[in-house]
Amino acid sequence: MKKIIALLMTLAMIFALAACGQSAAPAASSTEAAPAEEAAPAEEAPFAGLICLHDENSGYDANFINGFNAACAALGVKGVIMTNRDDSNTEGYDAACELADAGCKVIFSDSYGHGTYLLQAAQEIPEVQFTSCTDDHALTAGVENFHNAFATIFEGRYLAGVAAGMKLAEMIEAGEAAPDCKVGYVAALPYSEVISGYTSWFLGLRSVCPDVTMDVTYTGTWLDETLEKEAAEKLIAGGCVLISQHADSMGAPNACEAAGVPNVAYNGSTMAACPNTYITSSRIDWEPYFTYAIQAVMNGENYDTDYIGTMETGSVALTEINENVAAAGTAEKLAEVEAALKDGSLKVFDTSTFTVGGETVTTAMANVEWDEAYTPETEAVADGYYHESEFRSAPYFDLIIDGINVL
Repeated sequence: MKKIIALLMTLAMIFALAACGQSAAPAASSTEAAPAEEAAPAEEAPFAGLICLHDENSGYDANFINGFNAACAALGVKGVIMTNRDDSNTEGYDAACELADAGCKVIFSDSYGHGTYLLQAAQEIPEVQFTSCTDDHALTAGVENFHNAFATIFEGRYLAGVAAGMKLAEMIEAGEAAPDCKVGYVAALPYSEVISGYTSWFLGLRSVCPDVTMDVTYTGTWLDETLEKEAAEKLIAGGCVLISQHADSMGAPNACEAAGVPNVAYNGSTMAACPNTYITSSRIDWEPYFTYAIQAVMNGENYDTDYIGTMETGSVALTEINENVAAAGTAEKLAEVEAALKDGSLKVFDTSTFTVGGETVTTAMANVEWDEAYTPETEAVADGYYHESEFRSAPYFDLIIDGINVL
């Protein structure tokens, strides 16, 4: 269709020029040619595109936007971002097609829900590379220009949990909390990604304070500031003395600041808004991945179908520690734990550190390969630990361990 339209436009231009040739000749007294007008420079076509579920007002999306902009700037390419694209309908597909039509050679999306729509676009536009970040379809889709990417954020969550445990130990020593106190967690949805995140955070905290338990409440959505604030307030009213979250707004941190309850955030620092309660935050740094994928396309190369970023690649990060709230020695302790995670001497999901139903976990079948049935078929427990994000990039840990109470 595009070729037909282009042909019709060319024919129209030919006829127009012919008509001009039949017009009257200029007057004999005209001896100067009219000055030629300079053609306006063509606008640079974007090379890379990013589709976001929300916009920069969501901490989650802002984290992607910042990483994407940094990668484009470092590589000297033009990038374009489309925000507030629903992932429950064809808005993701439409955005992908718009970006491809605009000239983008590589296109990313930041929501799992965009995955099936991005896959459809990849099948229809094979000359463009597509990555559905946090998705799990690519391994079995068999589409060469369709990719997934994630990071071992469970390690970052564990580190943030250690920071929380250090603070809690300080509170217990000061008589501000009991050794068997409760902490709370504001969670978005009961997906493996969220369960893996709050479990790893809890295990990090419990590595310092082994008698602590945790209440988890779901909001049922990724972004709703009112619901997240109400969820945090509910947890605090229920006796939780420290709060963390996997939710995208400032609802929970603001509730903690108002109540004077220590808080561990996600996806970015909340220290400016919550100076009296913010401890630290874990996040995926997406700049290394965007740089890797865009550079590959610039070089005419393909890139990993299912990419997993790590602490070594710079993809897992903690934001700054609020020294006014965090316990003394937190930075030194985190450096020690991070070194152990990197050299493999510490495993986040070490099965000797938790039980399920009072029993040590010796086997767990994981949903690793996406298909319509989506049935567990991969053994995830071996060598004394649960092998999270080793068989695919997206998390698949979905066990509810003892000590965690889902409200």
